Amino acid sequence: QVQLVESGGGLVQAGDSLRLSCAASGRTFSYYTMAWFRQAPGKEREFVAAITWSGGRTYYADAVKGRFTISRDTAANTIYLQMNSLKPEDTAVYYCAAGSSGLSRRPGAYDYWGQGTQVTVSS
Repeated sequence: QVQLVESGGGLVQAGDSLRLSCAASGRTFSYYTMAWFRQAPGKEREFVAAITWSGGRTYYADAVKGRFTISRDTAANTIYLQMNSLKPEDTAVYYCAAGSSGLSRRPGAYDYWGQGTQVTVSS
C-alpha cells in the first residue's frame, strides 16, 4: 500500500523559509515522478514543482521558480520542498503526489496523494 506522508508545514512570516518533507513508502518509486501541489481555500489545486525519482529532473511553476527548490533523497525515500522568500499568497495546504506519467503539472497525472500539510504565511 503506497503511503505519502507530508510534514514541515507551519505558520511563518513573509520572507521566511520552510522545508516540507514527504516520506514515501509501499512500492519502488524508481520510475515515478514526485510532485508538490497546493490548494488555497476556495481555489483549485495548483501545481508547484515536480522531480523525477531517477535522474532528478525538475519542473517548477512560474509562481515559485527561483524561490522554491524540490529535491529527493533516494536512500531515505523522501522528497523535499525548500521554500524561501515566502509570500502571503503561498498560503495553502501543500500536497505530495506520485505518478508514472512523467513530469506533468496536471493533477490527473498523479496516482497517489498525501493528506497535506498546512502552510500559512502572514504579512
